[in-house]
Amino acid sequence: MNDARAIDRLDTGPRFTEHDAIRLNRMFRGSDTEEWLRAVLEGNLAGDIAMVSSFGAESAALLHLVSQIDPSVPVLFLETGKHFPETLAYRDLLTERFGLNLVNLYPDLDDLAKRDETGLRWSYDPDGCCELRKVRPLEKALARYDASFTGRKAFQSTTRATLPRFELDTSDAQGRLKINPLIDWDADRISAYFDEHDLPRHPLIERGFASIGCSPCTRAVKPGEDPRAGRWAGWDKVECGIHKPGEEPFL
Repeated sequence: MNDARAIDRLDTGPRFTEHDAIRLNRMFRGSDTEEWLRAVLEGNLAGDIAMVSSFGAESAALLHLVSQIDPSVPVLFLETGKHFPETLAYRDLLTERFGLNLVNLYPDLDDLAKRDETGLRWSYDPDGCCELRKVRPLEKALARYDASFTGRKAFQSTTRATLPRFELDTSDAQGRLKINPLIDWDADRISAYFDEHDLPRHPLIERGFASIGCSPCTRAVKPGEDPRAGRWAGWDKVECGIHKPGEEPFL
């Protein structure tokens, strides 16, 4: 009798496929945000999940929402070295108030020394600056997770108007999910959530900042402008590279 021995094999396939994202969108079609978010977290439907937060103008809503369900979810913050001091103070305030599991991500020091020794790359190559300070650190951190929450909302810009709740992360071949819990929330609903839960607002909002990123590449928004018009003003650039318009695999 031959002793057949099973050979252990590593599963190197993607975690999720486009079909999985479509299935989840259909599963929770018409569901209230908190209802489906709780089902995803408590039912482990998307595996190990992290939340990526800029601690920007509207970030407190999603941070609070998730923390009420599972405060252990890691909150990844890209510490680019270029943030407004007000953003860092706001990050610390929300982390303490909500009991967040904050994880600060930093750019590689060797990369900065080689490609941005002066710290001024943002002034002539904003894409390259974002690559060094945001894209690479986040890519490395997300390798250990199956999915990530984002704070994107459809009303923020035309490039986000058709995003679904669940989508496949196309930044690499790992097959992670991007989950957009507030994608169908408008400004009024977000404002009402802030009021209902007495959430503190980012201190730069009262100075006209509708979307807040790194200080060199963010300005206040003028009346009637797109909420993200103050990001990379004057450049043909609408996203930092973490999210790319036109890559959404389905509507």
